[in-house]
Amino acid sequence: MNFGRILTAMVTPFNQHGQLDLQATKDLVKHLISNGSEALVVGGTTGESPTLSTDEKLLLFKTVVETANGQVPVIAGTGSNNTYASIELTKQAEEIGVDAVMLVVPYYNKPSQEGMFAHFSTIANATKLPVMLYNIPGRSVVNMDVETTLRLAQIPNIVSMKEASGDLDAIANLIEHAPEGFSVYSGDDSLTLPLLSIGGTGVVSVASHIVGNEMQQMVRNYLAGQVTAAAMQHRQLLPVMKSLFTAPNPTAVKAALEMKGVKVGPVRLPLVPLTAEEQQHLQSIVQPSINFFVS
Repeated sequence: MNFGRILTAMVTPFNQHGQLDLQATKDLVKHLISNGSEALVVGGTTGESPTLSTDEKLLLFKTVVETANGQVPVIAGTGSNNTYASIELTKQAEEIGVDAVMLVVPYYNKPSQEGMFAHFSTIANATKLPVMLYNIPGRSVVNMDVETTLRLAQIPNIVSMKEASGDLDAIANLIEHAPEGFSVYSGDDSLTLPLLSIGGTGVVSVASHIVGNEMQQMVRNYLAGQVTAAAMQHRQLLPVMKSLFTAPNPTAVKAALEMKGVKVGPVRLPLVPLTAEEQQHLQSIVQPSINFFVS
């Protein structure tokens, strides 16, 4: 399945009482589609998935699917460190009509490579949906080896990988030996261009909430052979990308969206809002960039 080049790991809008804001969710989906997002990853870490109940996740999936209305693929974050709970959520997401699911490497319980293989293959075999794997050792503690990923890539509906290990050597090895059609995405905005340069497909992005069209232009320039122009755009975008991770994700990107006039509300505990100093620092980077790119 072709998910595109720029996929957005979507934030979850809340109202001032900390409840799901469905109207703001619909507005955000429309904003993202018009600003360069070719697919939406819903209910992932950027969507504050650890704080969402199952009912909230399902309502979120349903709202995004209905709003996107086939314009872009909707990828539901249904993975967890509980294999059978992940299967149940995946089946429910499939009934709602999502286009694919994303499954994160199990966190906290630190499975072995064989345990990861059994976890992912068991879930994939329980659904007809395309599956994107998600390797993020900074959050899950364990790192999925290239060899394990390649074994999993032989399962027909495991079609993609979001790699947030930052290990370009390992990612290059994965790309070199993966089956034809298996797509590899960066899980780090700042590695979008480096990943493309070694044959990767694109990025599952946080920064695309703010500079999605600009990231699309960078990718288009690179693919058209305009490498110098793409590199310059990468350097211009890098401060924005980095600024969105100066506080635990998605605290900063939610604040930046509000600066841009896109209402997404606060974060949920245990995350807390930016301090006044953090807000000022973020605004000093994001606001001039927004004005620069718009002009």
